[in-house]
Formats: sequence, C-alpha cells, structure tokens
Amino acid sequence: MFDNFLLQFETVLHYIAKFSIHSLELVGILIIIVGSAKTFYLTIKRIRKKQPVSIVIELGKSLSLALEFKMGAEIINTVIIRDLNELAILAVVIVIRALMALLIHWEIVMEKKKNEAHTIASTREQK
Repeated sequence: MFDNFLLQFETVLHYIAKFSIHSLELVGILIIIVGSAKTFYLTIKRIRKKQPVSIVIELGKSLSLALEFKMGAEIINTVIIRDLNELAILAVVIVIRALMALLIHWEIVMEKKKNEAHTIASTREQK
C-alpha cells in the first residue's frame, strides 16, 4: 500500500514539475518577445527624436530576466531526471545559459560605462 502511495506521489510530482518547467519556459519566451518589441519601439522613438539609443541595455535586461526564468525551469528539471545522460545534457544547458547570462550582464555594464563616458564628454563640451 505504501509503495502504491509513493508511486502515485512520484507521478503527481512528475506532472507538477513538467507543468512548472513548461510554464517557466513560456514566461521566459514571453519576456523575450515583449522585451524585444519594447526595445524596438523605444529605438524607433529615440531615432525619431534624435536621442541616443542604447539597445544593448534595454534588450539585455529583458534577455537576462528571461534567462533567469529558463534556468529556473532547468533546475526544476533536475527533479525528474532519470539517468546520467539526461543529467549531463542538463548540466551543459545550465552552464551555457549561465555563461549567456554573464555575457549579457557584462555587455550591459560595458554599455552603461560607455554611456556615462559619453554623457560626461558631452557635458564638458557644453561648458
């Protein structure tokens, strides 16, 4: 009887994990789509007004947030892994996504520094 309960519990846990994984992946995809559309809109708006455009910062924030959701999905996926091959693939995916998140973060920081330097130079020219 206890074995039957554990089997049912494992089945329920599996379905909850799968639903959570797909939900988090969907949220990540939606964030990328909305963030890209917002960045495109802001870029067009700033070009029309002849203002500086910082696509890297706007899009980078969206991509970084989306990657966080997608990595959360991968972490939940570790609960339902059945063999070492799946675990190895999952580990590679997590490492790649983590490296992408670091790269995006680095690009945002570099772009902010570049924008600050440009702002300081513009301020000095105006004086």
